[in-house]
Amino acid sequence: MQAPHASSPSLGRTGLYVLLAGQLLPQIDFSIVNVALRPIEQSLHATPTELELMVAVYGVAFAVCLAMGGRLGDNFGRRRVFNAGVLLFGIASLLCGVAGSMPVLLGARLLQGAAAALLVPQILATIHVGLRGHAHARALALFASVGGMAFIIGQVLGGFLVDADIGGLGWRNAFLINLPVCAGILALSPRVIPETRRQNAAGVDIPGTTLLAMVILSILLPVAMGPAFHWSWPLLAALAAAAPLTLWLWQVEIRQERRGVHPLLPPSLLRLPSVRFGFVVAVLFYACWSGFMFVLALALQGGGGMTPTMAGNAFIPLGVAFSVMSLLSPRVVNALGRTRVLLLGCLVQMVGMVALAWTLRHVWPHPDLAALAAPTMLIGIGNALVVGCFYRIGLADIPPDHAGAGSAALATVQQASLGLGSALLGTVFAQQLHHGGTYLDATLASLATELCMMAMLVVAALVYHARHGQPGLAAGATSAASAASAASAASAASPAQSS
Repeated sequence: MQAPHASSPSLGRTGLYVLLAGQLLPQIDFSIVNVALRPIEQSLHATPTELELMVAVYGVAFAVCLAMGGRLGDNFGRRRVFNAGVLLFGIASLLCGVAGSMPVLLGARLLQGAAAALLVPQILATIHVGLRGHAHARALALFASVGGMAFIIGQVLGGFLVDADIGGLGWRNAFLINLPVCAGILALSPRVIPETRRQNAAGVDIPGTTLLAMVILSILLPVAMGPAFHWSWPLLAALAAAAPLTLWLWQVEIRQERRGVHPLLPPSLLRLPSVRFGFVVAVLFYACWSGFMFVLALALQGGGGMTPTMAGNAFIPLGVAFSVMSLLSPRVVNALGRTRVLLLGCLVQMVGMVALAWTLRHVWPHPDLAALAAPTMLIGIGNALVVGCFYRIGLADIPPDHAGAGSAALATVQQASLGLGSALLGTVFAQQLHHGGTYLDATLASLATELCMMAMLVVAALVYHARHGQPGLAAGATSAASAASAASAASAASPAQSS
């Protein structure tokens, strides 16, 4: 971790806004792509598996490269790596926009994820070393609020761009819109963002990064491709390889830590109960979240007869509820304690899922914004409560001088889970359609799977609370721990990119 020092150049207001514009790029992209799924399917004759992979490979590349992106910024200059990430993101967006086949689009999405992993860690790191006092606190608040804004902007903008069919490009505009944003950031960045770097360069955990990619792919590819290839033996063998690869990764990380190298997933931190539980939250909750967004976007357009604009607008109540509750969640945590709020968030989200299933059953095949508003708002409120507790719980037992490594590990698992969620829930969705089910049947089956996963998280949270719960955590401790940990983690990874 790099401590702030007097000689660090200051970050002005314009520079902060340019950094936040960079933060919006990968977050808006997630929402826009969900809205564009159905037009992409029709234009490129994509299979359900290819659609799952288009969402998943982005998240996986983001996860695998995230900590490496932070280290590269520390060592070679954060503005330089930020600009490289923005440039690469623009190139990848162009490749997505001109893709004439799904293999090309998948490759471009993989490149997009890697580019996002380069630019995102530099944002909070630059804020951390370039601002002090009230300006620093205000910048962190803006950073945290961008997620909710990005979600809403992405849904509305994505639907508009696809339906407006500007230049006859249709869904391609959802990717090409990134080009002027990237160009503007690159033009302003050298003038308004100070260059900062770590005084003592830290190495990149190449073996750990490589093995983590192998573990994720050994799970992702069989889950996504299983239905299409009838769960053939090579896919089952790849899935079975996940366990020994994980054990190999653990042994490699132990050796890296003993040698004094900064491992991607530090074993000493993984032994802490809060970190392990944070991983459980990441895997179950974020997989549910990304899978939910993927499935519902497909269902509303494929079976519900909605245009991309209508489907995008249908998520606005969810985004508004998420944004408002995100601002209120620290007060709720102060009153109830972080584990209780996590449980409350899970239960509210589960009620929202049941309400959504009931609503879809009664309004199908003509769902509309008014009918979906109440259940999706409940889901947004529950989501915000869980997200507000994720880093607070995961970093609770980590010493301040290891907060960067802990946050990087949590962010890596979080992003990997976002990538895997669309493959997992997309497979459930596709299996139902493959066996003659309707879009409604497939959606209800996916929601039932999500409810089971959330129930597992509730059980895990109850066990954790019984053993390690700290009810009534003080306001200052909660918010300070969250902000300070996120700031000190900046050199390695950015906090939740959950929306």
